[in-house]
Amino acid sequence: MVGARLITGSDGYLGSRVTKTLLESTDAQLFLWVRASSSSEFEQKKNSMTDILDLRSKDLRRVEFYSGNLTEDGCFATIDPTAVSNIIHLAAVTRFNVDEETARSVNLEGTARVIEFAKNCRNLERLCHVSTVYASGKRSGVIDETPVTGSDGFANHYERSKWAAEAELIDKCVGIPWSIVRVATVLADDVTGQVSQQNAVHNTLKLLYYGLLSVIPGDASTPLYLVTGEFAADAVIAVLRSGEDSGVYNAAYKRNQCITLGDFVDTAFATFETDSSFKKRRILKPLYADISSFSMLSEAVTGFGDGIMKQAVSSVSPFAEQLFIDKDVKNDRLLKILPHYNPPDARDLVAKTCQYLIQTKWGRASEVVSS
Repeated sequence: MVGARLITGSDGYLGSRVTKTLLESTDAQLFLWVRASSSSEFEQKKNSMTDILDLRSKDLRRVEFYSGNLTEDGCFATIDPTAVSNIIHLAAVTRFNVDEETARSVNLEGTARVIEFAKNCRNLERLCHVSTVYASGKRSGVIDETPVTGSDGFANHYERSKWAAEAELIDKCVGIPWSIVRVATVLADDVTGQVSQQNAVHNTLKLLYYGLLSVIPGDASTPLYLVTGEFAADAVIAVLRSGEDSGVYNAAYKRNQCITLGDFVDTAFATFETDSSFKKRRILKPLYADISSFSMLSEAVTGFGDGIMKQAVSSVSPFAEQLFIDKDVKNDRLLKILPHYNPPDARDLVAKTCQYLIQTKWGRASEVVSS
């Protein structure tokens, strides 16, 4: 059987969206690979994905599930490489606070294992590696859709590992058509502001809402590259279908279509003020601190045990440096192959996302209560 799409990390946030789009828009056979350390975990994930994707009997004939662990050799041993025509590599640890060993073993060495498998896929048409705009590390200014050197350093181990994975792909995929899709931070599923998976941005909004972050690192003029999950998935699919030569694509909105850190905080607080319980607490907007001051604060609270102050500061620390860096992320190459490009109003998207988070109590409420 030739022509299957292998999707690693298919049960992840972006992986499930890409998988669903391919199910709805193609007749392709899909090999869905998930991380599982036991047969019971594999069955649990398989059943969960069957429900999430709403697989009917017809779709089930197009889908095959596989499992493994990117930290182990032979993690793709049960897959016939000759049956694979495209690989979409989404599996990764995406936390800003990931430790160095985990970041290296999963994001870098795991990608190396995907590349080795790809070399045995004699019918392979493309290896699409999903990365992050923060593979550019602490580099400021223009971020083109080209390889980055990493010479400006990195704010955390996550960024470094994703840059290293890109470099590994470019170096080792000689003769293999490859694409790198650098995705910006996902704020919401779509323009409605609905959030089905939270990340560091949502956690920071939660800290601000509950008044647990009175000081925030960053420059108010720094642009924040936030996108919808719908846009990110569409970008990956567009690159997969493009048929272009090997290259890099930035799945981000243009700089002038992004919100600044200052506007982000102002919009969030303006939305919070529409909530009666927030207004009663009379919480003030956080003060902006330079990186040296915030680093001193972070070091000072290390002796507070597991106190709330320590937890709040430590949750922001891993990406604090990025809040000072003015990047101009270019997406011209992506726009040439993307059928529809209509970025939402950044302030409106932030406001709707905050409304959703308030109404669902950051995922604790079973249903959204109408205001």
